[in-house]
Amino acid sequence: MTARPRPRDDLRGLEGYHSPQVPATVRLNTNESPFPPPREFVERFAAAVSGIDYHRYPDRAAAALRARLADFLGQPAERLLCANGSNEVLQTLLLAYGGPGRRAVVFEPTYALHAHIARVTGTAVVAGRRGPDHTVDADAAAALVRDTDPAVVFVCSPNNPTGTVEPRGTVEALAAAAARVGALLVVDEAYGEFAAWSALELVAEDAPVVVVRTYSKVWSLAAVRLGYAVAPRWVTDELAKVLLPYALSVPTQLAGTIALDFVQEMRGRVAALVEERGRLFASLAGRPGLTVFPSGANFLLVRVHGDSHALWRALLDRGVLVRDFSRWPGVEGCLRVTVGTPEENDAFLAALDAALPEVIA
Repeated sequence: MTARPRPRDDLRGLEGYHSPQVPATVRLNTNESPFPPPREFVERFAAAVSGIDYHRYPDRAAAALRARLADFLGQPAERLLCANGSNEVLQTLLLAYGGPGRRAVVFEPTYALHAHIARVTGTAVVAGRRGPDHTVDADAAAALVRDTDPAVVFVCSPNNPTGTVEPRGTVEALAAAAARVGALLVVDEAYGEFAAWSALELVAEDAPVVVVRTYSKVWSLAAVRLGYAVAPRWVTDELAKVLLPYALSVPTQLAGTIALDFVQEMRGRVAALVEERGRLFASLAGRPGLTVFPSGANFLLVRVHGDSHALWRALLDRGVLVRDFSRWPGVEGCLRVTVGTPEENDAFLAALDAALPEVIA
């Protein structure tokens, strides 16, 4: 009998990244926008797609998209790299700067795919810890970078799943520490538009800082799969070497370009979600048996002083799906709730009031 080919030994114990998808009336578990894109966007996108030359490859450089996005961000187009979602951007960064014999630093608890993609690319993972308030201690983080000599340092701000926004001083300290050891600092801003400040202000040709963002959240285009990096040109030049050719489809490029004609609508959705985030925070903070953490994202992390998994199950039984982090190190006993529409949030709160007595003594 012919032996089966074996995957790499270092991948044997690796599990795929999965967010449980189960039937629910109200879905508040994956941090999607609860609002669809504007109707006019959908109509213009459909018209543009109808004119595609399907027998031709897409523009490999995504030049039109990058030019429009660069203008919107106030950055040179040469500093932009676009890919199929921010996860592909992260993978491209690790293909170029990680790999066997190299290390990536992460600060747990944080977005699981930083460590996961690092391991997939053969990059060793060094895990620092966040404090009780889920922030990164700048001095401890700089010492960790100095002592472990990584190739890549990840910081997620606003952090997923905690919602924590790192102060500018902390990110600047991490950038300085990365520069001293020749590492790249990658600031994951998948939820950056919901926060009060952005590390885009720190991207420069003389700084090893990369900011990664996505169209999935504030642009309401999770189905399109479009993300991008803003980085010094010497970084994007290296990333272009490992990104697969013709990686970004014509429909994706069109969607990303047309969306930029609807900036005010996007900002209106962001403002509405920030307002709802405040209302949901205040409502949760007033309920006994719960601790809700401040957030600069479109979700809230809630610690349950009782059986958090049982509460997750009880909410699902009432048609409301949130994300169960009850067994994750650093956020034990917690659930993460995406900010939905006012109606969805009201449905969640009603289900919560009905379920809490079942799990809170």
